[in-house]
Amino acid sequence: MITNEGVRLGTEAARRLAQTGLYEFEPGPTDAEFERIEQEFGFEFADDHRAFLAAGLPVNIPPEEGQTWSKPWPEWRSSDPERLRDQLGWPVEGVLFDVERNGFWYEAWGERPADAAAALATAQRHLRDVPLLVPVYGHRYLPAGRGSFGHPVLSVWQTDIIYYGLDLVDYMHQEFDEARSDVDEAWDPRATVPFWRDLL
Repeated sequence: MITNEGVRLGTEAARRLAQTGLYEFEPGPTDAEFERIEQEFGFEFADDHRAFLAAGLPVNIPPEEGQTWSKPWPEWRSSDPERLRDQLGWPVEGVLFDVERNGFWYEAWGERPADAAAALATAQRHLRDVPLLVPVYGHRYLPAGRGSFGHPVLSVWQTDIIYYGLDLVDYMHQEFDEARSDVDEAWDPRATVPFWRDLL
């Protein structure tokens, strides 16, 4: 069941983004489209993320030179499914990259195997069970999960993970509001999603 507070947060986040004037919007997905997306990709949107998208899908604009993502807004309705799978897989692939190339190891996995291939296989096995992160914009993510809302937005680049918003509403301010001021000392996000919170 979708929560009222989740709907309120998502709708407010969409309103804040629209106020910036940076993007045009297509109509948001219908309930049937949400169901198709969730079945095809094997997750459920958090309530605030779903309400944000339902208010209108932001339309990507031509990328600026040097921009990391050519289409940072996931195109849930029209994108190539493989492109969406790549965006959904980005967080786990980044961890695996750091395991393989940068010596990263998560303590809760036990002792790291000496053999590089065995270490990678062990990491892959453990990462199958971590909560799925769903792309909001580029490498900014929210945890999946119907009935959940208000999670901090995480910026995920391999195992370099930082907060990018207290919640989806604050994220729109932090990422897109050119009038934002320095971060207030009271700004203190708290991630609750297992595994990912330990990398912050």
